[in-house]
Amino acid sequence: MALDPTRTAIGTWSGGRFMHFGQPLDDERYLALIRPGNGIDTVVTADVYGQGEADTLLGRALQGVERASFSLVGAVGHDFYEGERAGAKGFPRFTDPQLRGPGEYASYLRMAAERSLERIGADSFDLLLLHNPDRTGYSSEAVWDGMAALRDAGLTRLIGVAPGPANGFTLDVVDCLDRFGDRIDWAMLILNPLEPWPGELALPACERHGVNALARVVDYGGLFHGGPIGLAERDHRAFRPAGWIEAGQEKIERMRPIAERHGLTTLQLACAWDLSHGPVASVVPTLIQEAGGRPVEEQRADLAALPDIQLDESELAELRAIGDNTGSMALKGASAEHEGAPLPDRWALTPELAEVGARYGVAQSALVSR
Repeated sequence: MALDPTRTAIGTWSGGRFMHFGQPLDDERYLALIRPGNGIDTVVTADVYGQGEADTLLGRALQGVERASFSLVGAVGHDFYEGERAGAKGFPRFTDPQLRGPGEYASYLRMAAERSLERIGADSFDLLLLHNPDRTGYSSEAVWDGMAALRDAGLTRLIGVAPGPANGFTLDVVDCLDRFGDRIDWAMLILNPLEPWPGELALPACERHGVNALARVVDYGGLFHGGPIGLAERDHRAFRPAGWIEAGQEKIERMRPIAERHGLTTLQLACAWDLSHGPVASVVPTLIQEAGGRPVEEQRADLAALPDIQLDESELAELRAIGDNTGSMALKGASAEHEGAPLPDRWALTPELAEVGARYGVAQSALVSR
């Protein structure tokens, strides 16, 4: 019996092996961390992590685990097969016109999905996400015909969109759901009580089209786990502005009375805040082994023990007000602040997208950094 993504999930980017969060785990700890079971029955991976190595390690972690007992979520979209890595920017999207045209999108997606499944040792995904799409990925009929064809071929039961890697892409996601919401099942969004903006702005479109939301970065760079934060060299969190740790910890202390009222840890509070938004059906925090910090095994147990608690509207609003980050960063995707030729992760705001925003009450000014 197939399993849809569950309330809690773990990603193969946890543990510092493929994205530089904290200290990298050795094989034994990493495999135990990502193996589904013991209260977490959904695992999320992406083919580009380690250029397939994350898939391979996940396959090792899944050995002996009954396939019907967990939900397998994959992601494809970065072409590390034919594309050349551009330093820290990573591999190009498969829709890069220097790699292929629309007539080849479907064949690439099928190849990438099949290769990912082969490395994992699975016959199909429960959910396959379009990973970090560019402007074409959000708007191309050929892309979403290709994604739907994977479902028709039995390579996945559900399909979805996973914007990133940075925050933003709000109007692009909303427009994507308006265009293709009849075939999209899930959308992955950055959302937590210290980053309610801009993720919350996309939730009405999810609700309108019956699309479930999978929330990532629920831990806010590890702060909701508690304990010290130590940024090692090349740490993925180094892009955050100076003082973000101290400011975030102060805000979490102001949130703590609500957590204590419900008998929750701070991570569980962040998860409960996300899951109390109607469309949010699953949360996937990053589990980070800080130097001298809480063991990731404790963080995993904390997530696995998440109670089924719904926060009321007043609590949601209070936490949102404490963590309000509106305008705190330059967002990726369609932006009124972008000038010049489109980039793989940023492009100009078109009149059509402005109209999409108007339909959902998202003014251009709501997406501008201050």
